[in-house]
Amino acid sequence: MKLGTVELRSGEERVACLRADGSVVIAPREFGEMHDVIEANDSATSELRKLCESSQAQAIVLSEVRLLSPIRGLRRDVLCTGWNYWDHFYESEGKREGQDVPKPEAPTFFTKGPDVVIGPCDDIAFDPFISKKWDYEAEIALVIGKQGRSIPREDAMKHVFGYCLANDVSQRDLQRRHGGQWLKGKSIDGTMPLGPWLTLRDDVELANVTLECELNGTVMQRASASEMAFGIAELICELSFGMTLRPGDVLLTGTPSGIGNARTPPVYLKERDLVVVRATQLGELRNRLVAKDLSSYETPFRYSPTN
Repeated sequence: MKLGTVELRSGEERVACLRADGSVVIAPREFGEMHDVIEANDSATSELRKLCESSQAQAIVLSEVRLLSPIRGLRRDVLCTGWNYWDHFYESEGKREGQDVPKPEAPTFFTKGPDVVIGPCDDIAFDPFISKKWDYEAEIALVIGKQGRSIPREDAMKHVFGYCLANDVSQRDLQRRHGGQWLKGKSIDGTMPLGPWLTLRDDVELANVTLECELNGTVMQRASASEMAFGIAELICELSFGMTLRPGDVLLTGTPSGIGNARTPPVYLKERDLVVVRATQLGELRNRLVAKDLSSYETPFRYSPTN
């Protein structure tokens, strides 16, 4: 089952379910927002599945709503995994501007500020004054459905609610400028598409998922999820060691080789570029880079689509 968050023509945001025929069933208001569904877990998803499969449920065409990020108003930073495909780790050797490290023996984690998140079809905010080296990173994201700390590897998958896609748009010069740590170069407002739908854990055969990134019609990244250096269970086990994971937490699981910064010559994103991230079973993100002034003082950030 695929769950998402949509904006109705009235401006109201509601949880919705995507049917196999492409139509959408809007959940009743009593289901609340996606955080409420995730926290209720099996009780909510069971009812939503019945609703989505019912021939009596009223369905509408997807074009009647605006598809938003499945999870809105994140309650903590986006959790991320670096170097989780070895070909990606090796492709950047000697290109980290003096910040190379030995091959990691355990997963590498970092975070992104929550204001990065945009919808699966929204414009990526682009400001060349912020950075000269904008890069794409196709990733599979998972959403935690059950709270836990120091989760054993054998129990880890029970804590996964579902999967979606993310584009971990990065600013490589900011990564280098701030000591090689990744928070700043990954946290520019309005730059990380997430979605399109949250596919429930048991409805995804992760070993058979192929992840792909296309830039202006050219495939730049392509890999199988089975190529991850550290699998989902190990990521959750390592990340949760001494640290509580909560329902609704989003964890990006790493990007494969083919990033722009590692190419010769490098390929960096520019205004009006179209980036498509897709994966079998998980759908597609389709986002264009559109100029927005991110370097002027403004608080808080407000995303406003151009279309």
